[in-house]
Amino acid sequence: MVNIENRWLNFQVDEYQQRLSKVKESMARKGIEVLVVTDPANMNYLTGFDGWSFYVHQCIIVVDSEPQPIWVGRGQDGNAAKLTTWLDEKNVKAYTDDYVHSLIKHPMEFVADIIKERGFGNKVIGTEKDAYYYTAKCQERLESSLPNAKFMDGNNLVNWVRLIKSDNEVEFIRRAGKIVEKGMEAAYESINIGVRQCDAAAKVSAALISGTKEYGGDYASIIPLMPAGVRTSTPHLSWTDEKYKDGDTVILELAGNYKRYHCPLSRTLILGNAPERVKDLAKVVVEGLTTTLDSIKPGMTCEELERVWAKSIAKSGFIKDSRIGYPTGLNYPPDWGEHTASIRPGDKTILKPNMVFHMIPGIWLDDCGVDTSESFRVTENGCETFTNYPRRLLVK
Repeated sequence: MVNIENRWLNFQVDEYQQRLSKVKESMARKGIEVLVVTDPANMNYLTGFDGWSFYVHQCIIVVDSEPQPIWVGRGQDGNAAKLTTWLDEKNVKAYTDDYVHSLIKHPMEFVADIIKERGFGNKVIGTEKDAYYYTAKCQERLESSLPNAKFMDGNNLVNWVRLIKSDNEVEFIRRAGKIVEKGMEAAYESINIGVRQCDAAAKVSAALISGTKEYGGDYASIIPLMPAGVRTSTPHLSWTDEKYKDGDTVILELAGNYKRYHCPLSRTLILGNAPERVKDLAKVVVEGLTTTLDSIKPGMTCEELERVWAKSIAKSGFIKDSRIGYPTGLNYPPDWGEHTASIRPGDKTILKPNMVFHMIPGIWLDDCGVDTSESFRVTENGCETFTNYPRRLLVK
């Protein structure tokens, strides 16, 4: 048995227990008695589990009447659960390797057996139906193995609890903010006319993982997005092995990561004789972003915040039809967003202190784009941005 003081826990056990209590309260409101949690960020949030093992099926089982969740995963990952969670070893249940990528057996049958053994086979069971890591086959096998259970959609239940961060979580994001500043500095230094894009991306990645002298970085849930030239007309392309050219626009969407907590940051850089159109667009984006950040107050709704942005860019004749922000923090690939609120028309989510968002009001046109963003925390009176990097078009 690994003593609790020798485990790699990022928070005190009582903080995990407080999170678990909030999740159980939400389960009770929805009428869910057992929750099968497969999103690795949610697993980490409730137990501390931190392994790159989400490519096989794994979960934690949260039971409303049980003091601890039950971790379930592949046999060789069982020790990871014992080293990185606060759970008693009796609550770490590992399946044999003949369940892995098998056409005959399925890990959710193993999960169902545990639920039945504990006497919960006739309970109301919630599952994260829209989690990246929960397949249609998972639901099918769980339902067929638990014929007396009633199933409900528990998707995003834990995510909504995560929306308001603890002070300890906020401090982790502040440290991630220091790390992403280093990454942005590395990007500015390494991107030059004649340099291969992949070589610049390698230096950015190194800076983000090395972090600062005080805080080492972790892998981010999204690779550095660094499109150049016409590829900046769309947000989710990244580097190639081509060389930067005179007149290139380069979008940089990076994130520092400290112990799985992200702080995204975007800037746009132009090389040499960049088009005036990009410079003009950058002024609109930066002004709109700054105006919107300055307007933040707890009690506003997400859609009210978006209106501030829309009004600002409308002065220059621009319209943006996609959301301008989302909550961020703890996560694993493929996304650092939390999949709950969105800063966009129609979202009535009320801003509250210690909610953390990435505001990224990029504008992408037919042949170019400009992206400038900030991650921020809602405070008692306004907002706190997590980075201190020049909020302007970067020019070389």
